[in-house]
Amino acid sequence: MDIKELLTRRILLLDGAMGTMIQRYKLTEEDFRGERFKDHQYSLKGNNDLLSVTRPDIIKDIHRAYFEAGADIAETNTFSSTTIAQADYHLEDAVYDINYQSARLAREVADEFTAQQPDKPRFVAGSIGPTNRTASLSPDVNNPGYRAISFDQLAQAYKEQARALIDGGVDILLVETVFDTLNAKAALFGISELFEEIGRELPVMVSGTITDASGRTLSGQTTQAFLISLEHMPLLSIGLNCALGAKELRPYLQVLAKESEFFVSAHPNAGLPNEFGEYDETPEAMAAQIEVFLKEGLINIIGGCCGTTPEHIKAIAEVAAKYPPRPLPVMEVH
Repeated sequence: MDIKELLTRRILLLDGAMGTMIQRYKLTEEDFRGERFKDHQYSLKGNNDLLSVTRPDIIKDIHRAYFEAGADIAETNTFSSTTIAQADYHLEDAVYDINYQSARLAREVADEFTAQQPDKPRFVAGSIGPTNRTASLSPDVNNPGYRAISFDQLAQAYKEQARALIDGGVDILLVETVFDTLNAKAALFGISELFEEIGRELPVMVSGTITDASGRTLSGQTTQAFLISLEHMPLLSIGLNCALGAKELRPYLQVLAKESEFFVSAHPNAGLPNEFGEYDETPEAMAAQIEVFLKEGLINIIGGCCGTTPEHIKAIAEVAAKYPPRPLPVMEVH
């Protein structure tokens, strides 16, 4: 079934945090290395995306848990799977495999669930994270004109990642946790080039991050400016994720719901982190906050980011089932 048509009928559920679930397994350096990377000369512990290659059983179990909780869309385990991010582990050469295997694992589990419930098709979104470089800000306070990365380098890295995700079988590309809109533009540019090369297009979701109570992204944009910067692209959805809990995200989602011609998505954190950096908002508390903006008709796609678990997604799914999705506005042509 076409996801656009489905989004006009009901609110779709995105899954929750991958990292939060991986932490529950208390993995060792050996788990991350597996057989393939056992002689790699740098430490690999903490490189969660690599587990799609070395511990695929764990990643499939996590996808399964989220689908069982009611998720319609699984994100691939590829948040840091560009050559730029994997350079920290000296694993640039493994990037294609990491993305391809991650997509394949999510696809297998999604197809399993779709076969069991044909009336509730499951989708796979290729997760494309922001990288650890920013195109519009200098990392050197003494040299504001300096950039650690160029637009072209970012576009190429994103294009390579997207190619492997599509080869692995994703339905959607999700450019997420955007803290610098110029990075997102590079991602969309690379993706557009790829679509031209392969002769087909996939739906593209974009999700930005409001970094604090100022209501701006790290590169200084308001929600409205973020939307205006990207709305020239034919997106499936635009939304917000990470950094804030559901309650804090609401005013910015109101802006998107009012101004966006696309579907609107949100995957907030499980509240704000405590003094130990942990997220302890309960599934019930989070679902109650999300219900407020479901009542206001702000949302088409809802899920969870840092600190969320299948328990959170289950509680959110139960609430979301009671409300219609936000209708797409009819935009005036001037």
